Amino acid sequence: MSEISKLTIGSIREGLLSRRFSATEIAQQALAFAESENPKTNAYLRLCPERALAAAAKVDAAIAAGEEIGLLAGVPVAVKDVILTKGVITTCASRILEHYNPPYDATAIERLEAAGGVIIGKTNCDEFAMGSSNENSAFGAVRNPVALDRVPGGSSGGSAAVVAQGTAVVSLGSDTGGSIRQPASFCGVVGVTPTYGRVSRYGLSAFASSLDHIGPFARNVRDAATLLEVMAGRDPMDSTSAAAPVPRYAASMTGDVRGMRVGVPVEYMAHATGETAALIHGAIDTLRQLGCDVVDVSLPSTDYAVAAYYVLCTAEASSNLARYDGVRYTTRSEEAGSLISMYQHSRGEGFGPEVKRRIMLGTYVLSHGYYDAYYLKAQKVRALVARDFTQAFGKLDAIVAPVSPFPAFKIGEKVDDPVAMYLSDIYTITGSLAGIPCMSVPCGLTSQGLPVGLQILCDHFREPEMFRLAHAFESAVTLRTS
Repeated sequence: MSEISKLTIGSIREGLLSRRFSATEIAQQALAFAESENPKTNAYLRLCPERALAAAAKVDAAIAAGEEIGLLAGVPVAVKDVILTKGVITTCASRILEHYNPPYDATAIERLEAAGGVIIGKTNCDEFAMGSSNENSAFGAVRNPVALDRVPGGSSGGSAAVVAQGTAVVSLGSDTGGSIRQPASFCGVVGVTPTYGRVSRYGLSAFASSLDHIGPFARNVRDAATLLEVMAGRDPMDSTSAAAPVPRYAASMTGDVRGMRVGVPVEYMAHATGETAALIHGAIDTLRQLGCDVVDVSLPSTDYAVAAYYVLCTAEASSNLARYDGVRYTTRSEEAGSLISMYQHSRGEGFGPEVKRRIMLGTYVLSHGYYDAYYLKAQKVRALVARDFTQAFGKLDAIVAPVSPFPAFKIGEKVDDPVAMYLSDIYTITGSLAGIPCMSVPCGLTSQGLPVGLQILCDHFREPEMFRLAHAFESAVTLRTS
């Protein structure tokens, strides 16, 4: 079963076509391995063997009939539990949706399975994707498989953990302010936040609608690019999805990045210290050795990004979570004696502390007398952050920076200090506010063996350049360490 942890999308395809193994055998081994390993990390909330084996059987039947198979044929995939899966309980890691069985699939799920992907389970996360450590789940914290006493990052910690653990080949997460990139960095895997609108949000449980993305986790850049390619593209069910054509991302991975102009933001590096900073500087030196033209760049609105983000995301969360009231598809409190009492008790019992905190903050900044003072100003800051990137990419092909100021911290270390927790997203929030594609690629380990990720950011819909740079860097690091 440990062989599952070594498989890639390409090796599975080769094995299926050469008849060395079947998709059903791979699915059975992946399910058994996930079940045996999950007690260590609590990364899966539930496995879905019936759905997985049915999908695998379709792939085997197509191969037996000599039919063309999809890019993800037979690949075991895990899905964050904020993405709807028909017939498989989707809780958003919240008690208020503990028994919710969706009547439809998210568009990303439909496309994934149409390409032959085999969904083996739903992963744990921070409740309604609100958190930076995966300690806010109503069903228990996730542990980092690299160091079980440390967090995997959040909110997509479960999706990062299962790929790092090897129980899934790839996985889906969602990113609002860094919830793919930060867990990828903490767990030592690749995580991609695509351009806003690149992947349909239809079927993604909304946290902050203008910031939410679905994106892939993988153990290498090529697999992450393949998974994104399958999901990307215009969706008539999502008016914010982009009509831009989807390129073959793998074709961009030539290995040649000579002459690429890469910026290093001085605002990011000014406060970077310790081993994380040393590893990032080492990664920048590697890019120079590959032939990149590395220059300093200024993103002057960076210092205001965290404050603006937490005004905007809490405001949108307050609005989006109003639908969870105990009336329709949510859990209803047994203490409900009247309509108002039902609302109060159902929401009070169903939502956890972090979700309640963000609802209260969001309601406050949207209230009469405070809208202009907080929400409107935050929108103006968002525009300034986006302008910084637009101006920078007028001269640059990419920007590189840390993902987090520090590697994975210990479970319980920051849970009682919300501000310290929020500041762990300081390097990822800017890209989210601008809606640009960004990703984390592993760049080394600290002396304690904790992974650190290099963040790569590019202009809107310039994922090919992002993958080209990431793949060249990944290849160079692999050669150096092998």
